[in-house]
Amino acid sequence: MRTFLGTLLSLLLLSSCATPEPATKLGKANVLPLSLNDNFQFRKQKLYFYDGKVAPITTSEPVIFERQRVEWGAVGWTEREERFGSYYTFFWRTSEQADVTVRLEYRQAALGNYVMALERYYPNAKGSFKSDFEVIGDDFLEFGQVTAWRALLIVDGRIVGLTQSFIWK
Repeated sequence: MRTFLGTLLSLLLLSSCATPEPATKLGKANVLPLSLNDNFQFRKQKLYFYDGKVAPITTSEPVIFERQRVEWGAVGWTEREERFGSYYTFFWRTSEQADVTVRLEYRQAALGNYVMALERYYPNAKGSFKSDFEVIGDDFLEFGQVTAWRALLIVDGRIVGLTQSFIWK
């Protein structure tokens, strides 16, 4: 019984140390055919912009918490500045098993209509998932704020699910 509990405890400790792989940054976002499928759906998105220079004038606990979550662990101004930018969380689901790629395509103020992209890959996905993306650090400081975005669910080189900002064209 002791070895089982010891093994279980060590597995729990090791799994809590694992961090998710960073999103893959694409050099160029290739155009894909649109083939929407009701089996793949975006359920909700959570967007947060953090510039840190101006404290939000609010007493809303969720807003204050989100700011503190982003700033957590930053010791000096330089570390805080590296966290400036846009944070995106997408909740999505699939009712059929498939290899799914979630892609965030976005435009930034200094790049005009040039489309940047970040991707996350989910092999044999079925059920509900959460995908986090960040446009922070040098990307944000050099190219500015994200002006438009869209998120895609891609299966076999086709777009099967889509959500986007109202300004995406």
